Amino acid sequence: MSETISAAMVKELRERTSSGMMECKKALVEANGDMELAIENMRKSGLAKADKKSGRIAAEGIIGVKVSEDGKTVVMVDVNCETDFVAKADDFVKFVNSITTALLVAPVATDDDLLAMKLEDGQTVEELRRTLISKLGENIAVRRFQKYQAATGGTACYLHGTKIGVIVELAAANPELGKDIAMHIAASKPICVSEDQVSPEIIEKEKEIFRAQAAESGKPADIIEKMIVGRISKFFAEITLLGQPFIKDDKLTVGKLAASKDNNVVRFVRFEVGEGIEKKEENFAEEVMAQVRGS
Repeated sequence: MSETISAAMVKELRERTSSGMMECKKALVEANGDMELAIENMRKSGLAKADKKSGRIAAEGIIGVKVSEDGKTVVMVDVNCETDFVAKADDFVKFVNSITTALLVAPVATDDDLLAMKLEDGQTVEELRRTLISKLGENIAVRRFQKYQAATGGTACYLHGTKIGVIVELAAANPELGKDIAMHIAASKPICVSEDQVSPEIIEKEKEIFRAQAAESGKPADIIEKMIVGRISKFFAEITLLGQPFIKDDKLTVGKLAASKDNNVVRFVRFEVGEGIEKKEENFAEEVMAQVRGS
């Protein structure tokens, strides 16, 4: 190294920016040894790289969950990247964990609030996100989050690997029951807690489908209506949490399980990495042929 750019300076810049040795040395040379100017230039470069990658599909990633020590607050975030390789990287995992830790105590209500939230190292979520895009070379997106604060009841969570997460609020604190119910939700995918939360539009749509199916049987209209009532009841049992058979004991519904513990489910959220994101289908044969034709 030159006399003006010492190994100690490169080491300091690496520690402050989490960038590679050669990138740090280059930045210091270009800044004539001015540490703060090198950091500013690297940040500008990182922002430019992040903006270029922001349009790329990020359908991999991990779910992060965390419950407060008193069990009153629980948070969950879905952070996406482009490949499973980056999703397993230490820097990416630490990023997700730093978000859940800060989110437990921060007054965050919107997506913008979350991106502006300060992390333990003093950076905002958005600043660290852009830094990681530059460092890891992939688009990274903080896709969504949820935070429950139970004034009188309790909360619980369940994380299936790193790809499926569930948080639950109960009417009364019961960590063991909460975890069992969260695990059930992860496996069974209910769409709401109870029948009264199913929209009239969904119910009417299902009735029309059942009515059309039953009409083909040739049965009288009054019998068909009774059949529809039965089918709707079965439909509720399939999509509502309280109506579903409990995964650990299918003779018991989740509703009856909660009632047996003098409890009830207030609300829940289930996140699964990549759900609802249209992934790009790679066709490597066509890609090779396109390159051959272009050469």
